Amino acid sequence: MTKIDVLLGLQWGDEGKGKIVDVLTPNYDVVARFQGGPNAGHTLEFNGMKHVLHIIPSGIFHSDKINLIGNGVLIEPRIFRQEIEGIAEKGVDATKNLFVSKKAHLILPSHRMMDAANEQAKGNSKIGSTLKGIGPAYTDKIARTGIRVGDILAPDFIERYGQLKRQHLMMAHAMDFDVDAFRIDNMTLSEYEKVWMESLATLKRFRFVNSEYFINQCLRDNKKVLAEGAQAMMLDIDFGTYPFVTSSNTITAGVCTGLGVAPSSIGKVMGITKAYCTRVGAGPFPTQLDDEIGHKLCELGHEYGATTGRPRRCGWIDLPALRYACMINGVTELYVTKPDVMNDFETVNMCTGYQIEGQCTDEIPFEYNTVHIDPVLTPFPGWKQSLQGIDSYDRLPEHLRTFLAAIEQQTGVPIAAVSISPDRKDVLFKTV
Repeated sequence: MTKIDVLLGLQWGDEGKGKIVDVLTPNYDVVARFQGGPNAGHTLEFNGMKHVLHIIPSGIFHSDKINLIGNGVLIEPRIFRQEIEGIAEKGVDATKNLFVSKKAHLILPSHRMMDAANEQAKGNSKIGSTLKGIGPAYTDKIARTGIRVGDILAPDFIERYGQLKRQHLMMAHAMDFDVDAFRIDNMTLSEYEKVWMESLATLKRFRFVNSEYFINQCLRDNKKVLAEGAQAMMLDIDFGTYPFVTSSNTITAGVCTGLGVAPSSIGKVMGITKAYCTRVGAGPFPTQLDDEIGHKLCELGHEYGATTGRPRRCGWIDLPALRYACMINGVTELYVTKPDVMNDFETVNMCTGYQIEGQCTDEIPFEYNTVHIDPVLTPFPGWKQSLQGIDSYDRLPEHLRTFLAAIEQQTGVPIAAVSISPDRKDVLFKTV
């Protein structure tokens, strides 16, 4: 029986997970998403083509691979339909190799309304939600009132849908939220609901499975399985920068609950980190650069959210946070992305510790959101050259290899590969 390998982000998202999954997929038989929903945006670039996936696993462009949407994932039918139509335009028939868990929960139009109502109610304390209905849908899941994929085949589906919608409307009115003025993609709630219902036909074209049995049978059949995470470690509901987090467990443990596999089934844990840091939305970010360098990282790195289009906050790589992520997830190997963004920097900094109220620490404090943190920065000389055309890890500039070696030394985790461009061909694996 094979083990299930895990790939997840170690920062605040946008590390390049989709690309690395796409690169690694030829080594696997199955790619499975285990949490998150359309708030995630996994960008793939190859053969001059760019595509962003939100719900569908990043192995979908490999027609000979099985792709599974696990029970821990949230599906918004209209967004799902748009994704299916988008990849169909690129010649991919996803009905041939995409399976959907019956236990995956649905995001209703009224979940998206509640997302907006909740953000409005928070006022200046809003968390920067993507407004895709993620939080309210997971809330209903925990409250045991949610609707799952398998339920759309039940004879009382419309009745159950209506009951949950009415509950949401009552809550919204109690919060003084203007339901009549609310819009989703320039549609009223009723108009969007009609499109949403029509989109269920697309979802029904796919094979619904008892995914826990499905994935364990794959392991018994010695199929190689890659579990793909969404968002990232520092957005985990339990161990992230709460409350500025997502609503699911983004960590390795989430694979067990999001797919239905035993902890003993976990094999390699591959963690993705940028050579610097970014964050979308509110929340603590000790290494953020509110200056020309931060703006330069944003522009050169094209740091705009794949889902929201919002500019990302940018800063130096944060080693206390990275060490924390490696510890929580049991990371066995690192993938470093986007060092090419800093090709012309004279100096590249690395945060190796925090100074809080005059005391130095390398731990993430409970009061992460409320205390002032000064990053302890260690400078490294920049490599001052283009990485274009470099075809092996050993041929990377010496100063870049020194920087990468420092990441290994600080985390205690070996680097498996470094990505030096958006294209899948420019992932350079380190030979041991």
